[in-house]
Amino acid sequence: LSVSVSSGAFAQQQSRSGTAEEQKACTRDVQKFCRPVIDQGDFTILACLKENRTKISQACDQVLKNHNQ
Repeated sequence: LSVSVSSGAFAQQQSRSGTAEEQKACTRDVQKFCRPVIDQGDFTILACLKENRTKISQACDQVLKNHNQ
């Protein structure tokens, strides 16, 4: 699982970044909690979301759960 945001080169990775709904569910959380690592790749962003799990939205948390994360 990875989450994409609509900025820079990271947006180019959307083809392998989950469904549009999953991206939408986590975009705000990525921008809010993981902005400093946004250019470090999908696994780093996933790790960041997991580190901030108690703070992320319920929708994004469900996306992680759906992907066994």
